Amino acid sequence: MSANARVHDVVVIGAGIVGSAIARRLAGFELSVALLDEKPDVGDGTSKANTAILHTGFDAKPGTLESKMVHQGYTLLAEYATQTGIPVERTGAVLVAWDEEQRDALPGLQKKAADNGYDRTEIITAEEVYAVLPNLGEGVVAGLTVPDESIICTWTTNLALATDAVQRGVTLLLARRVEGVARRADVTELVTSQGPVLARWVINAAGLGGDIIDRMFGYDRLTITPRRGELLVYDKQARPLVNKIVLPVPTARGKGVLVSPTIYGNVMLGPTAEDLDDRTQTGTSEDGFNFLLGKGKQLMPRLLDEEVTATYAGLRAASDQPDYLVDADSTERYVIAGGIRSTGLTSGMAVAEHIVTLLRQSPLELTERTDLPAPPRMPNIGEAFLRPYQDTRRIAEDPAYGRVVCFCERVTAGEIRDTFSSPIPPCNLEGLRRRTRAHNGRCQGFFCGAEVTELLNTRGARVEASSISDQERVR
Repeated sequence: MSANARVHDVVVIGAGIVGSAIARRLAGFELSVALLDEKPDVGDGTSKANTAILHTGFDAKPGTLESKMVHQGYTLLAEYATQTGIPVERTGAVLVAWDEEQRDALPGLQKKAADNGYDRTEIITAEEVYAVLPNLGEGVVAGLTVPDESIICTWTTNLALATDAVQRGVTLLLARRVEGVARRADVTELVTSQGPVLARWVINAAGLGGDIIDRMFGYDRLTITPRRGELLVYDKQARPLVNKIVLPVPTARGKGVLVSPTIYGNVMLGPTAEDLDDRTQTGTSEDGFNFLLGKGKQLMPRLLDEEVTATYAGLRAASDQPDYLVDADSTERYVIAGGIRSTGLTSGMAVAEHIVTLLRQSPLELTERTDLPAPPRMPNIGEAFLRPYQDTRRIAEDPAYGRVVCFCERVTAGEIRDTFSSPIPPCNLEGLRRRTRAHNGRCQGFFCGAEVTELLNTRGARVEASSISDQERVR
């Protein structure tokens, strides 16, 4: 029977971090689960372009579902990262006050953190701020430390959750845009760009398209506005300037512009926050760059002397709701996980657990499996951990790990080769970049582009020809 005719117990729409986490968790039960996305790869939407911070949730609004999910998700994802090899660095953060009004706000933020279950913050003087962040610009008046804020690889997080889901038996349906919904007795037909997909239950984790899908099920309770966040990425030579996340005092508009080290050894400045009408407008802008450069001049003037090696923009799913919207409708056999902002990176696994709690109160039978495979061990692309080109034992066993192809990021031929025998191989250069860091460095693929493209085309063709995965991958 083809995948088109099969009736899945659950179809999860959206293969970002939240959707992948939900599919993975539901695959822990005796259910047939499919994970569907309009993109040709997992994690190819909002999840791929954010500030990549594992949040303690210290500044969430107490009592909200978001606060609860981020607080729980921090622990869940930290443990999962240890199991799977997702690179995490606990750098800590300092919330920096630049004027008296911001300094006066720090005690309230400290109380908010305590109300959210996080009691390790400390208000420090300007002198103490400069002692740990000597390259900050002039004018700091105080700070609030958040020692457990961490940087993480959002790409590997998404891929680990999706890979885990696939290894648990989830059917992966990519390049399928949901265009309509039809109900047939106890089955929902998702009308997609590649034909119908049938499900007994549907879970909407569609991110930017979450409100559109919600309306297909007859609701009008959520409006998503794409909020563009542009960022500047500085060369690895800038990393000694900042070893902690530098956070602004948040406003109602958002968390503002930060300076942060990245898991890949760079320094990041951003993001902007610009509401748009176009849900596909991920291009960068001159106005955005000028705004960030102005902020950077105040925050850390020496950073502006360093080379910018990359610029990018991501669209966050800004909601008109003040909190996450996670709700189950047993009559429609439909669940929404909507309005989940950038904190979804941290909260995704907790949201999955919360949805399981909701489903336990529904007619859907949830029987825990006893035959689950071990979590996948992901390739390391974090700069602070042993990379293949540094691993003499690995190189001795397989010289391909000693042949560097991308010199800016020290990516080897062995790593690129391995992606094509993984459960979810890349289908294009962007997917390869998120799995290996190839094309992610100073030259942006100018030096290694031809060889990397040849490896992609050659290996990718072999993957398609041999059908190494029994998961359906529609491109």
